[in-house]
Parts: sequence; structure tokens; C-alpha cells
Amino acid sequence: MHRYVAFLRGVSPMNAKMPELKRAFEAAGFQDVRTLLSSGNVVFSTRGQTVDVLEKRAEEAMKAELGRHFGTIVRPASYLRQSIESDPYAPFNLPPELKRIIVFLRRPLETHLPLPIERDNARLLASTGSEVFGAYLPDDRGPMFMALIERACGSDVTTRTLETVRKCTSA
Repeated sequence: MHRYVAFLRGVSPMNAKMPELKRAFEAAGFQDVRTLLSSGNVVFSTRGQTVDVLEKRAEEAMKAELGRHFGTIVRPASYLRQSIESDPYAPFNLPPELKRIIVFLRRPLETHLPLPIERDNARLLASTGSEVFGAYLPDDRGPMFMALIERACGSDVTTRTLETVRKCTSA
């Protein structure tokens, strides 16, 4: 059995209840399912399969159980741990007040992303091909950072803070 993390796009307490998401993933045949926070993070175990297959299984189960699905991006928990431990932010000497984020791409970008990209107080710093690491200074202007992400990476992505990803990998 392998441990995976599913990051669901567009989940909030207003449109999805975590117990219902847990049941949908269990209905898909996943084991030891846990939801974390209320932003659509689901950790589960299953026999090794490609992430494409796991994403499809999860989305089909959500559609069957909830009547809708959320865009699903799956990563092996061990892969996420290695990414975090490599400290992709270290070369950038970021001030502590910047919030570190990871942008998960459903599929690798087809074009080269010229990094770093900076706009206002938001930065996209480094990429692995399937993730983009960034940081921003929270302010009261709202989702400025999301506009930068979507312009650079497209809309088939979801974003989590580094702390959220840490919690998911240890669940």
C-alpha cells in the first residue's frame, strides 16, 4: 500500500463537507482515508497506480456520491515529503513574513516558465515541472496572487501553503 495526498480544487466549507468527501474516497476503494482542514485535502492509501488513474477514480466517486466532483490533483506522500525536505525556498533568502505556497499542476506545463516571476508582493520562484514554488506577502487586496498563478500556469492548478502540505504528508 502506498500513501497519497489528493488536493481538490475549489473546495470550501460552503460547497463540501469533509465527512462526505471522506465517504466518497472510501467508496472509490481507497483505505485509511483522512480529510485535513476544510480546503479539500484528502490523504489515503491504496495499491500503487498512476496518479492519472487515482485522480479519475476520485473524481468519479465524488460525482457518484456527491453529485459533483472537484478537480483532483494527486501526489504520492513520499514525493511531497522529499520535495519539502529539499527546501526549494532556500536559494531565495525569503523574509519570514512571506507565506510560502506550492502550486500543484494537473499536468506539466508545455512551455518553459521563465522564473522567477514577480508581481506586487507575489513571487513564483522555482518549478519541478509538476509544481511551482512561490511566496507572497498577505495583504488586504485579496486574490492578486491567484491572478499571477493563473496567468503563468493556467487554471488547471490548485495551491496550498507549505504548512498545509506538511500536515498532509504526515497524516
